[in-house]
Amino acid sequence: MAAHLQRIATAVPPNDVHATFVDFALGMLQDERARTLFLRMAERAAIGHRHSVLSVNGGVPSAEEFYRLGSFPSTGDRMRLFEATAPGLMRAALDKLALSDTELNSVGHVIVTSCTGMVAPGLDFIVVDHLGLPHSTERTSIGFMGCYAAINGLKLARHLTRSEPGKRTLLVNLELCTLHFQQTQSLAEVLSFLVFADGCAASLIGSDETGLALESFEAIELPGTRELITWTVRDSGFDMFLSGQVPLEIGKALALLRSRFAGTEIWAIHPGGRSVLDAIQEALALRPEALAASRETLCRFGNMSSATIMFVLKRLMQTARKGQQGTAMSFGPGLTAETMRFRAV
Repeated sequence: MAAHLQRIATAVPPNDVHATFVDFALGMLQDERARTLFLRMAERAAIGHRHSVLSVNGGVPSAEEFYRLGSFPSTGDRMRLFEATAPGLMRAALDKLALSDTELNSVGHVIVTSCTGMVAPGLDFIVVDHLGLPHSTERTSIGFMGCYAAINGLKLARHLTRSEPGKRTLLVNLELCTLHFQQTQSLAEVLSFLVFADGCAASLIGSDETGLALESFEAIELPGTRELITWTVRDSGFDMFLSGQVPLEIGKALALLRSRFAGTEIWAIHPGGRSVLDAIQEALALRPEALAASRETLCRFGNMSSATIMFVLKRLMQTARKGQQGTAMSFGPGLTAETMRFRAV
């Protein structure tokens, strides 16, 4: 029994904070050389907009009040804001999904992915309550897997569909990355102010032949790269390290594996940053237009961790032709590439 990604809805908070956060990060750096490098990278980032649950120039909650030099928020402060703001963003995506009564009645499983907030009872309960699903609905939370969690969520949804063809699965990917910036003089860490953003995707997976057929999955771990992406919980929030070596290592690995993706006509690549997309385009010898959906998503929304690949897939579902073969790919701690082969139906 084939599983199909039938529909995707997305939502972002109303606050476009890209310019504000770039200015703030620049002001945080004290070393003049680091400031110059940061400005150069900001100009080349190919990001025009990023959204946050934090407002700018006033409002509640306010980015100016949340991030103050010398007094960055604690882990508790960040989690309280996650608890207060994540449900509203998730409800917005679920409402856009516009499930019919028939679809609601067939939802047997809810999967939620997030690496930017933790609370119990969690977002899975809020999904059930918001949609009026039976309390017997099976719930699964996939936490702390980073940017590739959505691919793992789709993998699990495929297993569930194949085991219970009459049931649909609702997948929610929600990330509030802008709650986890750190005060630091490390240029590598400050660059997170340049890339990460907030967003949510809600998707419906089932056996009806519509959308994208989920054909196969494969995890590809890159040897000797465990330390290049780390995501740890500390006293002052979730602390990310993203090495500048990541694009190089991804490019080297994929160049050796190019034949594994033979037959791919459409590409859904997680836009971890412009340099990541450039490395993949070169490694796989892709035409510039092959990554148009990924680059458009990066420009309009930035990197929203696990939600981002679903934004890319949504864009591709609008343009894919019946029968086209596709590959989706996301990267995260490990360093691991989670891949999915799919077909437009």
